[in-house]
Amino acid sequence: MRPDPRVLLADVDRAASDITHFTEGMDCETYVGDARTQAAVERKFEIIGEALNRLHQTHPEVAAHISSLREIVDFRNLLIHGYATVIPERVWDYAENDLPNLHKVVQTLLAEMGPLEE
Repeated sequence: MRPDPRVLLADVDRAASDITHFTEGMDCETYVGDARTQAAVERKFEIIGEALNRLHQTHPEVAAHISSLREIVDFRNLLIHGYATVIPERVWDYAENDLPNLHKVVQTLLAEMGPLEE
């Protein structure tokens, strides 16, 4: 059974909100010096990438609205498989500069689709 796209998008929405919360009030230097926050942010980016990969596989018509989907999935793969080469400043840059736009697109899609029926 294909997952409802709203479930996958809600996972992205929640993870993006968490990243924003985790990094609130930080600058790059503070983030780089905080291993706990780095681990939490990287985990949430992994969730975002996995959810969007599943969305692409199961609902490509919805995934097509996310222009940076391939880059996000590739970033997830780097975090998981290339963990030894992850550059904290790069993760920070994604969180600060790319995540807000993705979050806005996901929230718009969720609003257009309406709530899950129970």
